[in-house]
Amino acid sequence: MRFNAPTPHRHWIWGGGEAYKVKSWIENRGFPVRTKVRSSKAKIRVVFLREFWKWAEKNRSFIDFSRMKPLALGKEPEWLAEQRRNDFNAFALQRKDPWMPDEDQRLKHLLEQYRYGYAELSQILHRSAGAIQRRVLDLGIKARPVKAATTKWTDADYRVLAEGIRHGLSYTMIGNQIGKSEKAVRGRVYDVYLTENADKVRAMLGKGKWGDGAPPPTVRQALNLSAHKRDTKANLEQLAGILLRRVRELRKDDYFWQREICLHWNALNGCTKGETDCDACPHFKRIEPQYCCRCGAAFLERTTQTFCTACRTARRKQAQRKWARQHNT
Repeated sequence: MRFNAPTPHRHWIWGGGEAYKVKSWIENRGFPVRTKVRSSKAKIRVVFLREFWKWAEKNRSFIDFSRMKPLALGKEPEWLAEQRRNDFNAFALQRKDPWMPDEDQRLKHLLEQYRYGYAELSQILHRSAGAIQRRVLDLGIKARPVKAATTKWTDADYRVLAEGIRHGLSYTMIGNQIGKSEKAVRGRVYDVYLTENADKVRAMLGKGKWGDGAPPPTVRQALNLSAHKRDTKANLEQLAGILLRRVRELRKDDYFWQREICLHWNALNGCTKGETDCDACPHFKRIEPQYCCRCGAAFLERTTQTFCTACRTARRKQAQRKWARQHNT
């Protein structure tokens, strides 16, 4: 992202145009870019400083202010000095430059000892837990960090976590303060606020205590969260039982299980032979199995098919991929 600062410092001329930055900064995070018309053929995009600082305060965890020189844009808001110090400390704990061959060898040596978890490796290598995990996969190292011992979260830990997010601390710095790994902190944040984005969590948290402003999880999310999994499964089972009983009550007078395996039954039109009593039907004929010409599996369908449902779907996807390759889409 490149900015050209004119004099006086009232706005920037935004020189960015890369697709990723446009997507990440403008579309995903609402970066306040405006279009300014200079002439009938010349248009530039500018960013007003007042709007930028309001946006930057809401996205302070997204920007690395340690790379911005003090007073580079003129007068700075009060919160920026603290955030710049936090970013300097975060970079000292977690490097973001490319991995070197000697670091790869050291990482492999440490993993093969089976003594260190993500927290210890992060402190030794000065890399984030996510960067270490990604590097292990890229290098194809079979050894893995040892699992850290689980400790119960206390009210004091939650207070430190809330204050750390409010003041723009990285998850690694927060973990060091409460004696937990970065992955443990990220997991706890996601369990409560359903996102690891510290800027979004800060907006929901506000000035309240930990857990304030947390959104309710959807059913899909609740099934994957340890705090909600058991209750959600119990509620779904109870709902399924109620619905099943209701369906049986509605279909009690006209339900015959034989129709589900009869060749002459149609789900929309009913019995194609005009019968109303499956128990006394003289035309009942069981659906005969068919065999897929592609995978050889047996399947049951009322209409004659050459392939089973799975193979038909696979062939359709294969044709779509072929069409996409031919048309460069």
